[in-house]
Amino acid sequence: MNYSFILNNIPYLYTCFPWDRPMLCLVILVINVNKLRIMKPGVFTQLHIQLVFAVKHRECLLHKIQREELFKYVSGILENKKCKSIIINGFSDHIHIFTGLNPTLSISNLVHDLKISTATFINENKKWFRGKFSWQEGYGAFSYGHSQINDVYQYISSQEIHHGKRPFREEYLELLNRFSVEFEDRFLFEFFE
Repeated sequence: MNYSFILNNIPYLYTCFPWDRPMLCLVILVINVNKLRIMKPGVFTQLHIQLVFAVKHRECLLHKIQREELFKYVSGILENKKCKSIIINGFSDHIHIFTGLNPTLSISNLVHDLKISTATFINENKKWFRGKFSWQEGYGAFSYGHSQINDVYQYISSQEIHHGKRPFREEYLELLNRFSVEFEDRFLFEFFE
């Protein structure tokens, strides 16, 4: 059992649990910690999500060799979070992540963790850039059925060829429109064209 959750959250737990009944407190703590990690028997899901997010600064555009290393790192994060890493690819200014989502995770928390972990990996371990690497605010998340997996895989795998013909802005707007996502231009990524 991971007791760091308990120790890190003692001030919060102190206000939430009936500390005058220690046995009840222990049972509640154990149940709550276990809820964080265990799926219930009989839960079967198939959640295929394509995530898209963009590099923040023009001077931090990712070169091919950097992208390959970054994509492997992202795949490891997904596996550690019990997600299925289907394909990860992108271009110098953005990344596409196609994953089988673990149903115990929220998409927003997964994206947050991916952005924080990868930025830390680049800034502290790789130091690929003079300035600080970061991702832009926001992301796109698009869901697919089982019959669409191969098409999405092929599309993401051909990012370099694809972006030789059209820019990221055009691709992203097409995704938003295809999925009928309402948006305002002022909330889109800053595109480097």
